[in-house]
Amino acid sequence: MKISIASDHAGFEQKEALADYLAKQGHEVVDRGPDSDDRVDYPDFAALVAHDVADGAAEWGVLVCGTGIGMAVAANKIHGIRAVNCINVQFAQLAREHNNANVVTLSGRFVELEENERILDAFLSTEFGGGRHAGRVEKIMALEN
Repeated sequence: MKISIASDHAGFEQKEALADYLAKQGHEVVDRGPDSDDRVDYPDFAALVAHDVADGAAEWGVLVCGTGIGMAVAANKIHGIRAVNCINVQFAQLAREHNNANVVTLSGRFVELEENERILDAFLSTEFGGGRHAGRVEKIMALEN
């Protein structure tokens, strides 16, 4: 799978580790930055990843900031994105199964790296449930118009 990943300064360390983790699993990882832990504005990086996913340049997006919350808010401004902030495996599974999420945002300050790895594993391996959830996702996407 092709995965676009980025962070801000607060998520930089985990972004680097998670990009390596994903690459070692055989995924093609596109690192959209930043290149250091110097202070940056997270919306700039959320937009890069969200556009990669929305434009089909990547199948999935991964964003890491202090909490993951700001990245989710910013990414969701891009048409076609369903970004979710996941703090545990169950959130990741439900986000994929119920909401067909295509971008996951993670906390680099409040969630340990090993848990974020498990969250990514769950997010990438859980299929969208369709059925009753499909109509709800269609309604969510219609709100963009």
